[in-house]
Amino acid sequence: MKLPRRKFLRLAAGAAALPALSHRAWALDYPTRPVRIFVGFAAGSAFDILARLIGQSLAQRFGQPCIIENRSGAGGNIATEAVARARPDGYTLLITGSSDAINATLYDNLSFKFARDIAPVAGIGRAPNVMVVDPSLPTKTVPEFILYAKANPGKLSMASAGVGSASHMSGELFKMMAGVSMVHVPYRGQAPALTDLLGGQVQVDFSTMPPAIEYVKAGKLRALAVTSPARFEALPDVPAMAEYLPGYEASLLTGLGAPSNTPVEIIEVINKQTNNALADPKIKAQLATLGNMVLPGPPAEFGRLMAEETDKWAKVVKFANLKPE
Repeated sequence: MKLPRRKFLRLAAGAAALPALSHRAWALDYPTRPVRIFVGFAAGSAFDILARLIGQSLAQRFGQPCIIENRSGAGGNIATEAVARARPDGYTLLITGSSDAINATLYDNLSFKFARDIAPVAGIGRAPNVMVVDPSLPTKTVPEFILYAKANPGKLSMASAGVGSASHMSGELFKMMAGVSMVHVPYRGQAPALTDLLGGQVQVDFSTMPPAIEYVKAGKLRALAVTSPARFEALPDVPAMAEYLPGYEASLLTGLGAPSNTPVEIIEVINKQTNNALADPKIKAQLATLGNMVLPGPPAEFGRLMAEETDKWAKVVKFANLKPE
């Protein structure tokens, strides 16, 4: 039977509205089961520490467990690819940030494209790195370190969490601006890099703040500078690198991402609960202790920050002619 045109249009409009209605229904129920949060780095890394902190808070707000899955390797790309290929239903999330912004230029043969395959969900924090040295090293300031490095070219070992990591990029920026030569020693994560620094096997690390700050406060490592443009509240007596190298700035941006095509309504739920977590005085205090400034805001704002971060580190990767391991 041929339908009257008006009735056909009504039915077509109703059919077209079904996906939107079902997405809203999913968002009302979400989550009904555990949420997995993938971390591209080892336990004890900055991303891992922040993932467990924010995951615990989200679990309380969701009424469902948030399971942290460490998929370390390839500079974080293993975890990012897993999330990019996951079902876009809000049950697979990614701790993302500076590492993915760096990798977008550092790697030219990835099977995914970050800007296309990962949707921004929410910012978490931004923290400077901290330049830490073996206390036995005869340098107590950045100028002294630069003079020592120039007097001993290629004899100082610079640890990092791996090629293209935030600590590596901070160190490369320092080498470039200070005009010094150091041997880069990449590790599989920040924790083992700090372990060897504590043991005297390497001399310097531009470590992410969370895993290093307690060693600094305990006097086990000497902090020469933070990599923010100005002194940082968590280590108020430590100078900013920009005091010695004007224009130097490097920080670790972190946030949540999800597979592209995740329903907007579900992303909004996660964003709202993440922002609520960041507004919690207890969470804010914990993040501050770890050297982080909280970054609440809509998904689009985190997306903008990621785009800026990608452009910035692309210049350093190309200038230093960096290649992944």
